[in-house]
Amino acid sequence: MASSYSAFQVSCCLHKPSFSYNFDRFKPTLSSAFQPFLRELQQLSMRIDVSKTIKNTSVNLLDAFVDHMFEFVDHPLLPSQSNFTPVDELGGAVLVTSIEGEIPEDFPEGVYIRNGPNPLFGGLKSTKSIFGKSNHVWIEGEGMLHALYFTKGTNGSWNVVYNNRHVETETFKLEKLRNKPSFLPAIQGDSRAVLSAYLLNFLRFGKINKYLSNTNVFEHSGKFYSISENHIPQEIDIFTLKTLDNWDVNGTWNRPFTSHPKKAPDSGELIIMGIDAAKPFAEVGVVSADGNKLVHRMDLRLNRCTLCHEIGVTRSYNIFLDFPLSIDINRLMQGGQLINYERKGYARIGVMPRYGDADSIQWFDVKPNCTFHIINCFEDGDEVVVLGCRALESVIPGPPLDLNNSERNSESRHVNTATEDVFSRPYEWRLNMRTGEVKERKLCESKFSMDFPMINGNHTGIKRKYGYTQIVDTTASSQSGMPKYRGLAKLYFEEEATQFPLANQRDTQSEKLIKMEYYELEETVFCTGAAFVSKGKGFEEDDGWIISFVHNERTNTSQAYIIDTKRFSSEAVVKITLPCRVPYGFHGAFMPMPLSHLKHQDFLQAPRPNSVEVQF
Repeated sequence: MASSYSAFQVSCCLHKPSFSYNFDRFKPTLSSAFQPFLRELQQLSMRIDVSKTIKNTSVNLLDAFVDHMFEFVDHPLLPSQSNFTPVDELGGAVLVTSIEGEIPEDFPEGVYIRNGPNPLFGGLKSTKSIFGKSNHVWIEGEGMLHALYFTKGTNGSWNVVYNNRHVETETFKLEKLRNKPSFLPAIQGDSRAVLSAYLLNFLRFGKINKYLSNTNVFEHSGKFYSISENHIPQEIDIFTLKTLDNWDVNGTWNRPFTSHPKKAPDSGELIIMGIDAAKPFAEVGVVSADGNKLVHRMDLRLNRCTLCHEIGVTRSYNIFLDFPLSIDINRLMQGGQLINYERKGYARIGVMPRYGDADSIQWFDVKPNCTFHIINCFEDGDEVVVLGCRALESVIPGPPLDLNNSERNSESRHVNTATEDVFSRPYEWRLNMRTGEVKERKLCESKFSMDFPMINGNHTGIKRKYGYTQIVDTTASSQSGMPKYRGLAKLYFEEEATQFPLANQRDTQSEKLIKMEYYELEETVFCTGAAFVSKGKGFEEDDGWIISFVHNERTNTSQAYIIDTKRFSSEAVVKITLPCRVPYGFHGAFMPMPLSHLKHQDFLQAPRPNSVEVQF
């Protein structure tokens, strides 16, 4: 997903001011045609405040209004989109018995875990009403965690266990209890329909949209969290995948939270950020290494809500991307889209001292682009270097998903021929802190589209030799209208490419490109959630493996591949066939930890209710 296909969720407002406040704030900009509906909602909101009994009655009336006026419609799916459909929870962990190859002896014990959307009630929805249509965008859908546990016995043999489970946010529980779609899609569609969804969701649930928690999983101070940008993280039990409490850093962080927090080199502090559609549009925070305290917080004082998916770090700085993909409620009020990319809009990168304020940020103007994922950042003399996956267009929010098959095929042809710019490539910005000069260059030949980058996580924020990405299958992605990745790439940042068998000639003449190595999957096989697994400290930077879920669309079989990064183009050393289908998703991570104390008999019980936990 990412720079073109980012797993990004967005919230118009995390906080919960009164409805009257929101109404008065937005009223001057609303069209006259929408005013009668809003007056009716305001009157309803006043009744809601009278008493609990009247409130419950009013909510019931609103529910009846929604049930009568709004029709939920399933998004039609093409055959090429079959592995984007949701799966059921297993209800318990399962021992994996089909393993081709041998897990390396020095592979670390731990958990490979990947997050991704797994919509309730059969899939994503659109709604139709007198206000028009609104629909979920393709990155929405309640989060589901898919985990593989690698444990080593005393005799040196390996055991692998698989489990999956939804992330049970507040809104997940609410809709699960109702046993039907309840939140109206509030991101894309006719402006009046999106506004009505915004207001009705707020009146009924106190929230304008669902908390999805479907994008990433990260660790800090020995605790594990599931996250997407429209809410704060949910702590999870890494062994059972049970959802625990929301994490607000002991009550000090009350806004959305980036899906890609970064640990600062040396200190181990966690650098976070949160964007919102209301001022302050973006704030950056520093969380103590023990996770107990927010030691620094700053407002970037932006004049727009830029949809920034990832923050970067170096030894001394935090890096923020202020690029022209934005969220704008006023634009929505005037009939436009809530999320929009302005190709001719300004773009800049901010470099801020770790504990600086808005006045200490040094801004660098760069060429307009849409970049969601950062590969790495580091300091190199007077320069701060930012490596990312850069595109010239954005596929967020993307075309409507409620097209019929003929419309989808037409749209696919359009994507294939006219939107090459949505596909991202590795790119470098060199920002001179002394002179203010910017140097930009692409790193790889333009025939390859790459995203979902990763590095050896032990070296975040420090100059490194290697990086890895998933390779976009542009044809399959264009035909399905959904992102598909049919390979992996190893990037050699300090080595020049010596031959360009598939590159455009102008690329090789105008810029020095870096060496790359490829791992290509079969034609109907696609990967998702790739993660780097390090052999540990004391080894070379690229000593390790890439692990990734893959799915064969021809056989409808899901596996996990383990690829030796020292022999990157060779066959996978291990292929693990999973007990059920794993839909395509977003980011994966490998969490090294000792698991030899795990009791395997607890895994091997028959499928059981979700309320029963696995004991270790």
